[in-house]
Amino acid sequence: MNLLLLLLLLSIWVLSFPALSVPPDVKPDPPASDPVIPTEKDPFFKNTSDLGAHSPEVAEVNLVHHQDLNKKILVALVVSSSLLAVILLLLSCFWIFRLRKKSNEKSHQKSDGAKGISFGPILDKFPSMRIGGKKGSIAAIEYELLVNATNNFDEANILGEGGLGRVYKAQFSGDFRAAVKKIYAGGLEAEREFENEVESLRKIQHQNIVPLLGYCMHGEARFLVYEMMENGSLELHLHGPNKSRLTWHLRMKIALDVARGLEYLHERCNPPLIHRDLKSSNILLDSNFQAKLSDFGLAVTEGHSNKANIKLSGTLGYVAPEYLLDGKLTDKSDVYAFGVVLLELLMGRRPVERVAEAQCQSIVTWAMPQLTDRMKLPNIVDPAIVNTMDLKHLYQVAAIAVLCVQPEPSYRPLITDVLHSFIPLVPVDLGGSLRLMDPAVSIR
Repeated sequence: MNLLLLLLLLSIWVLSFPALSVPPDVKPDPPASDPVIPTEKDPFFKNTSDLGAHSPEVAEVNLVHHQDLNKKILVALVVSSSLLAVILLLLSCFWIFRLRKKSNEKSHQKSDGAKGISFGPILDKFPSMRIGGKKGSIAAIEYELLVNATNNFDEANILGEGGLGRVYKAQFSGDFRAAVKKIYAGGLEAEREFENEVESLRKIQHQNIVPLLGYCMHGEARFLVYEMMENGSLELHLHGPNKSRLTWHLRMKIALDVARGLEYLHERCNPPLIHRDLKSSNILLDSNFQAKLSDFGLAVTEGHSNKANIKLSGTLGYVAPEYLLDGKLTDKSDVYAFGVVLLELLMGRRPVERVAEAQCQSIVTWAMPQLTDRMKLPNIVDPAIVNTMDLKHLYQVAAIAVLCVQPEPSYRPLITDVLHSFIPLVPVDLGGSLRLMDPAVSIR
């Protein structure tokens, strides 16, 4: 940039130089020694023939000098104009380079956040899919294809049920399976959540967020098609009828995956996105137990998080106190919900449990006094992992959970800090940096 500025100043100097200076090889006429007043003997106006005869050599020299001067000025103008054109061209190239560099940096950030994930290979597995249209990178799928894939939405294919609809297992041609969420027809709330989820997931691609493969609108019914998550939800593993025995290391991996997903929403999305409904039932596990966030129907951008038209929503036990009491919603609200999920992973208990016929107790209220007591802490840990963990790591995770569920939002950590705290607690082959002393120990 300094070089371009120097060239520009040089061109301006060259442009102004010829008009204001005398060429070095043109000598001015010597001044007359004695000015003469014209008289009758020396008339002021002379005959042209006398003038030519009297000083022919001087006139010829003056004419040549003027011609040389004009030529030099013309050459200087041509050179300076060419130089100015080159400078303008260089400035244009520099500006174009800057614009392309900024564009490449944005593309690089997006690809880095996506971790190289692309919908192309997934959508290629729908050989018989007929696309009715496009909305961003999300395919519009015809209703008949969903009916055939779910066997007319047979109850035997139900994977789960939420407040606004059911999720069905869908078998497409080519042995490709997906999950189809059927949203109950009618109602402004259902329509709003459907549109919000499509709009949010249309712009999101990350390894810890469930990809939305397509959508469908048929009459008043709305459908969303997701990547199939073979191991279901975290809630089923922790609280379901066939409660699985997730090991300590797998639980730490799940916590790390959830933190990575939230960090992407809070720090890498523009504008930042608040999930607003983080809970164990919305954390899904693929065949490798990689956790992915789902259900973005209630998600809001940070710039619109405190508007009056944002309805108070969420699930009891996960909702941050400032949002529940005052309607204040920030990224720290997601951090609070993450802390509750972390307590579920540690203790294997639900976020809200009934203690009497008309009385319920929050896991936060019950666990907080014991989380900070190193003598009591091992006694409240899920029996499935009590003998498989390092006590030092247990104390560290408990400390993170205590910070995340603080009543005052400003006392809670950023999800980025939580993420970096978990990396050393997860084995290398599960996505962390922990190197196990005994490789023969099973982490599954």
